[in-house]
Amino acid sequence: MRHDLKRLLDAAAAAVPGAEWLGLRRRRGVQRLYMARDGVLEQAVETDDQGVMLEAFFQGQFGYAATQDLSPEGIARAASRALTAAKAAAGKGVHAFSLDVRPATKLVWETPRARLSAPAADAVFGFLSGACTALKVGDKIIQTAAMVESGTYEYDIVSTNGADISQTLHYLGTSMQAIARDGAIVQRRSAFGPRGLTRQGGWELLDTSALLDKATSVGEEAVELVSAENCPSDTRTLVLMPDQMMLQIHESVGHPLEVDRMLGDERNFAGFTFVKLADVGSFQYGSELMNISYDPTVRGELASYGADEIGNLARKEFLIKDGVLVKALGSLESQARSGVPGVANQRASDWNRPPIDRMANLNLEPGSSSFKDIIAGVQKGVLMRTNRSWSIDDYRNKFQFGCEYGTLIENGKLTRTVRDPNYRGVSSSFWRNLSAVGDASTFEFFGTPNCGKGEPNQVIFVGHASPVCAFNDVEVFGGAK
Repeated sequence: MRHDLKRLLDAAAAAVPGAEWLGLRRRRGVQRLYMARDGVLEQAVETDDQGVMLEAFFQGQFGYAATQDLSPEGIARAASRALTAAKAAAGKGVHAFSLDVRPATKLVWETPRARLSAPAADAVFGFLSGACTALKVGDKIIQTAAMVESGTYEYDIVSTNGADISQTLHYLGTSMQAIARDGAIVQRRSAFGPRGLTRQGGWELLDTSALLDKATSVGEEAVELVSAENCPSDTRTLVLMPDQMMLQIHESVGHPLEVDRMLGDERNFAGFTFVKLADVGSFQYGSELMNISYDPTVRGELASYGADEIGNLARKEFLIKDGVLVKALGSLESQARSGVPGVANQRASDWNRPPIDRMANLNLEPGSSSFKDIIAGVQKGVLMRTNRSWSIDDYRNKFQFGCEYGTLIENGKLTRTVRDPNYRGVSSSFWRNLSAVGDASTFEFFGTPNCGKGEPNQVIFVGHASPVCAFNDVEVFGGAK
């Protein structure tokens, strides 16, 4: 197929000799989803979709046109539309680009896998049924659900300045959930949150024995929650487990640091940011314990890759170091427009979308505190795990998050389970109250395959990793009942 792409690029170049540069990006996505509810198979879906995005450069502007017609004639027509768009933008764009933002990268990259082939469908169905059985630990469980999703994304890029990139990403995710009821009290408990346990790799990630054990504990915790007391409403130390830190990082660090938001591109749809371009290099984002890395090189994390979708090579880079904002989530295009340093993060959700600034693997680096020491250092606190709800303003500053499961911390010890734990804060001060960061033994990574952004919308996958963390002076509160 890569040879065919070069042939198609030649056809495109012949059709539009006035283009100063042409790029061709093919993307194919194959996804499979299996879901059972209360032990009964509810969904078994497979999708296979591919197409090509043509990109033309003319007098400092890029034009785009997408097509699923992969004949030379179809590609030539798309190239003509892309050049027409670029010419229409010439002299009217917010920035005049150079071709420095389209490097001539050559790369072959693929997700490492230990098990290449999928199990038989009846084995997957058997696991889903078994997971629902394990979740159903008693009569108070009124609903169970389990899901397995897997997929492959192929990206091939060629361009007239010599880029030749082939990347293949393989992923697998599992979700398990139990809902319990006791009278008017209804509680949900899930394994790492909806779709949170999504990672890159092969079918070795479907560890059925470990997952079934986890399903049993999920069901038991759901039953425990319906008889637990409500979370108190006051100010105290908040300890967050990695499966909640995933969303905290995503919403109050990742999105605010996207340079296209700082430039105003997303304001009409996905919102603005409290972070200013002038803040990059000096802003005290958090306490000195806060070290956030952008790292698409982590094996197994959901948004790992060798290069972004314009060919900028990926490498680990710090965005926040010792609490100070040193770099933002800006692609080569956004770096050229803004003048601030960024990373290799220009990505698209599909073949018919142009790549824009996106998170990839955004991780909070481990610290030096053990879980035992973090808890021992808290006199009045609450530990929360697994996100249930979230709300954040369009500046990505004021937020309110709800979790599934809480445990009070009293005089350095974990004591009682509480239900409906919630907390609220302001991003620009919340992270400055980061008081303890767990060591490597508390570090876990998760995936978010449904991050939305862009207009038209682009839903994409990102990864987040974190240790256990503690924050001082956080307002916490319970639910209505």
